[in-house]
Amino acid sequence: IFISDCFVPENYGQSGIQAFRELAEEADVCIAREDSVLSSAAEEVFEKVILNLKQDPNANVVVCFCEGLTVRGLLMATRKLNMTNHFLFIGSDGWGDRGDVTKDYEEEAWGGLSIRIHSPYVDSFDSYYLSLHPDNNTRNPWFKEFWEFKFSCKFVSLVGNLSSSLAVNSSMNYTETDGNTVNYTTLEEPSQNFCTGEENLATNYRQDSKLSFVIKAIYTLAHALHDMQQDMCGHGSVGMCDKLLPFNGSLFKNYLMNVSFEYEEEIIEFDENGDPPGRYDIMNYQKLEDGSFDYVQVGSWNNRSLLWNNSRSLQLGRNRKTVKSVCSQECPRGQYKNVQQGGKDKRCCWVCVPCPAGEVLENDGESCRKCPLGSAPDEQKIECQVLPVEYVQWFDTQAIIAMIFSTMGFLSTSIAFFIFLKYNNTPVVKSSTKELCYIILAGMTLSHASIFAILAKPEPLSCALTRFLPGLSFAMIYAALLTKTNRIARILAGSKKRFPKRKPLFMSAAAQVVITLFLVAIEVFIAGSMLHYQTSDIKYVYLNKKTLLECNTTPEGVVVPLSFDFFLILLCTLYAVKTRNVPENFNEAKFIGFAMYTTCVIWIAFVPIYFGSDSKVITLSMCVTLSAMVTWIFLFVPKMYILIFQPEKNNRALFTTTKIRCHIGSRVASAVSEKSSTNSWRESSTSIREIEKCNREFVPQKRTLSCQTGSELLQVLLNPKVLMEACSPIHNSCVPRITERNCCEADSCQVKNITIKLPDNPIDFSYLANIKFGKL
Repeated sequence: IFISDCFVPENYGQSGIQAFRELAEEADVCIAREDSVLSSAAEEVFEKVILNLKQDPNANVVVCFCEGLTVRGLLMATRKLNMTNHFLFIGSDGWGDRGDVTKDYEEEAWGGLSIRIHSPYVDSFDSYYLSLHPDNNTRNPWFKEFWEFKFSCKFVSLVGNLSSSLAVNSSMNYTETDGNTVNYTTLEEPSQNFCTGEENLATNYRQDSKLSFVIKAIYTLAHALHDMQQDMCGHGSVGMCDKLLPFNGSLFKNYLMNVSFEYEEEIIEFDENGDPPGRYDIMNYQKLEDGSFDYVQVGSWNNRSLLWNNSRSLQLGRNRKTVKSVCSQECPRGQYKNVQQGGKDKRCCWVCVPCPAGEVLENDGESCRKCPLGSAPDEQKIECQVLPVEYVQWFDTQAIIAMIFSTMGFLSTSIAFFIFLKYNNTPVVKSSTKELCYIILAGMTLSHASIFAILAKPEPLSCALTRFLPGLSFAMIYAALLTKTNRIARILAGSKKRFPKRKPLFMSAAAQVVITLFLVAIEVFIAGSMLHYQTSDIKYVYLNKKTLLECNTTPEGVVVPLSFDFFLILLCTLYAVKTRNVPENFNEAKFIGFAMYTTCVIWIAFVPIYFGSDSKVITLSMCVTLSAMVTWIFLFVPKMYILIFQPEKNNRALFTTTKIRCHIGSRVASAVSEKSSTNSWRESSTSIREIEKCNREFVPQKRTLSCQTGSELLQVLLNPKVLMEACSPIHNSCVPRITERNCCEADSCQVKNITIKLPDNPIDFSYLANIKFGKL
């Protein structure tokens, strides 16, 4: 509320306006303008007051703690300044319901509110007062004086001891009243108005509005004197007693303060300050139906209780149903009042500012407060509403896609398992170390099963399985693959040695299984230790529009169990690169390499996506199931294709090593190298003599030559003289034929393809067993 005030610069106005300021501050009522004026001030002064109050156009209500004539001066100034009904005046009890204040300025006063001290009309006083006469009210010595003043007449009195009433001549009339005193009415001055006693007190009679207060004051004095007399003189005593004299005024004041009695259904008593209960009538200056103006009681104030008279509507002036007197309009919903600085009376002026995101308006409307975690403001930003708790549901689109992939993985793994069981003793299955294949299939099944634990509602058990199962399943897959690739790499490394001394260790299927299970046990230990170190739990992630329910898993809880799997993947990839050029009958290593390359790509993409997005559940699910699917595609699909669609290839010849790496001596190597370089072997035959002759003529620097050859060719190359002696030189069918051709189309091709055709007649080479290779 934003108002102005005006007061009389005297004791009445100053004390009243000071009390008003204190109450206004408690009620958050701001005072825009303030001025003072005397009732006797000139018209120009009243005009200056009105112009001063007008400077703040938003303050349309003026509280006037003034006398009645001061209010009249303000009404007169508003008419002169053409500001009728611009202000709504609220006056104190100095205005009350006085008609002389609004006379001739009814339009300006229309709608004004004033305070009148509550004083009910005393009907019994009218009958008593109107029955009074100078003849019967002799106990009041001032009554005749009042009579003379009221009727503007004079009494003529003669005092004497007359025994009877006498009649006088026409110049004097007398009346005997009590036998001793005679009242005379003289006619000596015809121009003077003499009191005849026939005047009527009802003429121009109006009961004073404060008459009831006079009556209450008299009763108060009487009750106080009575209580004091009873206490000092004794209860039941009548009249004065010695104890009352001399009269003690301070003691009598205490009795006055403690008076309590009932008068006209009203309790009369006083507070510690000597004030009776405040009781006022609220008057509204209205225009009546007949066009006249008068004060109408619209409410009352009784001992701190405000009551409005609903039967009488409030008038606020011409064409006004409400009066707005505010510095700033109320802010819309969701906006708080940013109060301007500049003093206590500026606290009613503000700027509306929207509440920041995530905050609601306080009850006082002057600030905003943040909603607690898990809640958000409603549309009007009045109250906080609890946000729905969200997590991955089984029927979410992303979850359905993940489960479809998982189901496909289950089916594909099951198909591979049953096919391998059916062809368990065939060369294709045996050559791939079937025990390790079954471990890989079990790991793939566990990978697809872990998807359902990842998609389940976050709970301590599901969160623990989410951290444990993926790492375990990957350990089963990649530990078996690492054992496979390591075995292949050791076989090839052993074949490159000139003279292998012993068979490589741990090459049996049982040893491979034990190594795999040992690696899997390491992963179980790591994952179990992390679950013990960081127990599984759930957490709530509070966002602006929703609350997410997630597993309370730290980055370490995700990375550490998978770190050993990453190590296995890295080793598998390195071995896959190392064994990429194996003979064709070891081509499983190539497929393992393809699987590992693809797996590395998947996991390299997984890390930034998982830790950089909000869809951690779906990201982990897809990564787990795709890793298992890649392994199934590259390792099992080619074998199942041979088992089902190309059964003719499922024989031992294709999965047995018939060609080995060997090293031959310097003489044979020199001969082969020399003949190859001169193209002397192409489409021709040779003899031992020619070879020996070449050896005597030229000894090359190259000591060895590696070639892929069979056992029969090895015997021929190691001792060709024996081959030549077994066949007659005349019979060309007994002589091996050696042909040579380039492996590439370039003229400078250094790679030769040498073909040695054995004779058709079988030759017994049993005696070659005693030949010592060291002599070559």
